[in-house]
Amino acid sequence: MAETASKKTPDNRPRLLLMDGHSLAYRAFFALPAENFTTATGQPTNAVYGFMSMLANTLRDEAPTHFAVAFDVSRKTWRSTEFPDYKANRSKTPDEFKGQVELIGELLDAMHVDRFATDGFEADDIIATLATQAEAAGFEVLIVTGDRDSFQLVSDHVTVLYPTKGVSELTRFTPEKVEEKYGLTPQQYPDFAALRGDPSDNLPGIPGVGEKTAAKWINQFGSFAELVERAEEVKGKAGQNLRDHLDAVKLNRRLTEMIKDVELPKGPAELERAPYDRSAVTGVLDVLEIRNPSLRERLLAVDPGAGEAQAPAPAAGVEVDGTVLGAGELAPWLAEHGGQPLGMATVDTWALGSGSVTEIALAAADGAAGWFDPALIDAADEQAFAAWIADPAQPKIMHNAKAAMRVFPEHGWSIAGVAMDTALAAYLVKPGRRSFALDALSVEYLGRELAPAGAADGQLAFGADDEAEAAALMTQARAVLDLGAAFTERLKEVGATDLLHDVELPTSLLLARMERYGIAADRAHLEAMEQQFAGAVQQAVKEAHASVGHEFNLGSPKQLQEVLFGELALPKTKKTKTGYTTDADALAWLAAQTEHELPVIMLRHREQAKLRVTVEGLIKTIAADGRIHTTFNQTVAATGRLSSTDPNLQNIPVRTDEGRAIRRGFVVGEGYESLLTADYSQIELRVMAHLSEDAGLIEAFASGEDLHTTVASQVFGVSKTQVDPEMRRKIKAMSYGLAYGLSAFGLSQQLNIEAGEARGLMDTFFERFGGVRDYLQRAVEEARATGYTETMLGRRRYLPDLNSDNRQRREMAERMALNAPIQGTAADIVKVAMLNVDRALTDARLTSRLLLQVHDEIVLEIAPGEREQVEALVRREMAGAVELRAPLDVSVGSGHDWESAAH
Repeated sequence: MAETASKKTPDNRPRLLLMDGHSLAYRAFFALPAENFTTATGQPTNAVYGFMSMLANTLRDEAPTHFAVAFDVSRKTWRSTEFPDYKANRSKTPDEFKGQVELIGELLDAMHVDRFATDGFEADDIIATLATQAEAAGFEVLIVTGDRDSFQLVSDHVTVLYPTKGVSELTRFTPEKVEEKYGLTPQQYPDFAALRGDPSDNLPGIPGVGEKTAAKWINQFGSFAELVERAEEVKGKAGQNLRDHLDAVKLNRRLTEMIKDVELPKGPAELERAPYDRSAVTGVLDVLEIRNPSLRERLLAVDPGAGEAQAPAPAAGVEVDGTVLGAGELAPWLAEHGGQPLGMATVDTWALGSGSVTEIALAAADGAAGWFDPALIDAADEQAFAAWIADPAQPKIMHNAKAAMRVFPEHGWSIAGVAMDTALAAYLVKPGRRSFALDALSVEYLGRELAPAGAADGQLAFGADDEAEAAALMTQARAVLDLGAAFTERLKEVGATDLLHDVELPTSLLLARMERYGIAADRAHLEAMEQQFAGAVQQAVKEAHASVGHEFNLGSPKQLQEVLFGELALPKTKKTKTGYTTDADALAWLAAQTEHELPVIMLRHREQAKLRVTVEGLIKTIAADGRIHTTFNQTVAATGRLSSTDPNLQNIPVRTDEGRAIRRGFVVGEGYESLLTADYSQIELRVMAHLSEDAGLIEAFASGEDLHTTVASQVFGVSKTQVDPEMRRKIKAMSYGLAYGLSAFGLSQQLNIEAGEARGLMDTFFERFGGVRDYLQRAVEEARATGYTETMLGRRRYLPDLNSDNRQRREMAERMALNAPIQGTAADIVKVAMLNVDRALTDARLTSRLLLQVHDEIVLEIAPGEREQVEALVRREMAGAVELRAPLDVSVGSGHDWESAAH
């Protein structure tokens, strides 16, 4: 942050920090692109994220003892009463911004931060009142605001921190800084502002009079009042303009003066910072899907109660009698303790399809714990450990067992008998939480902190410095064991015990094998694709330059705005703080509205650049064995869907020529004859038909005809032959939208139609398919009554905000209640299908194997001579995963590469 080093008061004055909530939230909204900060249900969170980031940084840098945030209530204030055109030039608040101030308020409440908003006054009047009171009471005052009128408050003990770069940099305005910038004292600033006018507030200035002239007059005459009294002395055209606009500038002067005696419920002394409700803070962040660990850490680090929160009392009676096991000592330890459930923690590495285990710790309920380095045990130890870890009758309690399942085979070990995975259990108990890290769960469920690696733990019997690493890991193993017991009861409470043991744990074992297998990559093909996209990017640059007749930086929004809206005078797009937007939607709109080629070229440039980055990422992840080993994530999506990272295979486009070309880079590996792909057709809609029991929708599936055409004919009241592509497109978007909790507004945005037309489309659909309407209403009502939604297999998603007084939070929860049972059931079906296929391959003693799962598709590598048998097996097992009223339909294809295996 610029010029924001914390200045400690030499006389230990209390320090009050005041923030202008609306001003900073609005700046944050325009500083961060909404498309990068939106929840799965469509709620933008960019203003929330930017505001909280600035708040965390400012609290860290300024270390205030007292803190409050002021907000505007509405645009109707004493200023608008006196001057009806006050701020009348401001554009309508963007829909994406609406509601985010309420969400910021929710977070501030959870942080126990006082917030003020008073009818008839603006936030700066509240700030002026508190600053004046605080200065008189001996406080040092810091004001964070984007309103320059606040400079009138600056004094020896009041400093304004003014954002000068989005929300990431603040400039410290002291009396000296104000004089340096404007040549005026802070007390003279309102006089100067009245003469200058303020376009952002719709306060007119004096024609021909800019900031330099306004400052010169104030310095010459000493004050605004004196200037008005002696206006006849000002010479020239500027003087005449001043006299012609005296009434306007007098009004400006009244409006720019801040009110310093607003009646408030609290004074500065009552604004002392208080410890957070940390669970409430993380709960709001979880609901808003703000998962950036840096922001969370910064917010929690400035919690006044952080010291207490970081050192909870250990659980009573928990002791760890740890032993560092050398060569020849592991086998006897297992013989003594291995017959009971053991908690296990490991330190391992995994990258590009290979890795190793460097430390293992085991802990028993009687307090015994052992640590060993796999490289230092002897043959008898290794034989004993390999037998124990592979014995399904010996219960193991683990955290994120898949990581161990993936890397243990590097040592020749296989894992069986995992009775509990505490990460998966926590996910089933509370799927919407942000972190499933062991230390966070230990604090929440056991009430004790875990020592980080390399730090001795006081609960250990030995705890010598050179054994600190072993001490920490054994403490973690004991925490895993204790969490296992805690989650055994929690799973029963939420009805998820069977889901863990029958679905999630077996899926972990399967995914670990799939990650080890990887999928073969054609490096030469991918490198050629990368060059192709790089060439396309450069070609687009040349075409863009040629289209306007000169060079410019295509990556600069400012330069692009100047070209599009200045030089080319194309229609203006949505106004933002930094100009007219040039995002993808805006460029697509310009392409449709005009005949100029630049918007089309820009869209192609961005798409080709994105594809190039995707392919570069794929090339970097090709391992020494020539295969790409992605990592599958089971605990990311609250609905139960799997995702992947390093690389993210869901990023590869499915329906574009370029995406299909990239998929040709995923090929069959040596020793196998082909790839086989299989996926479900319209699985979410079939689930929706099943859950709603709507006879018309079920019949539409049963007819075997194109679903969207059949539904469109009923909604639009025409024969199937009269359904045109546009009708089908609208119905397809709406049908899937209903399954994802899409609102009429969201549908209108997606289809680029009026909200009224979208609402009419949905109403007509519900008239034809009343069972769907009734189901969607019932789903929300039942979830509101029980507090959760549930899939066919019993996967719950708890939605406490269904009864929230905050409309934004409540509406988000309602959308989740609509889509969670449908998406969650589809995710469960895919997992069951994968497990059934894998089990059937084993039972049939086939050597073909599962490699990938992406969206609703699975990819297998087929051994020579097994294709027909595997295809029949896959069709049977996937179609029979569950029984639905609208039967599951499976499409299968095979080929040398992922694309040619499409169906």
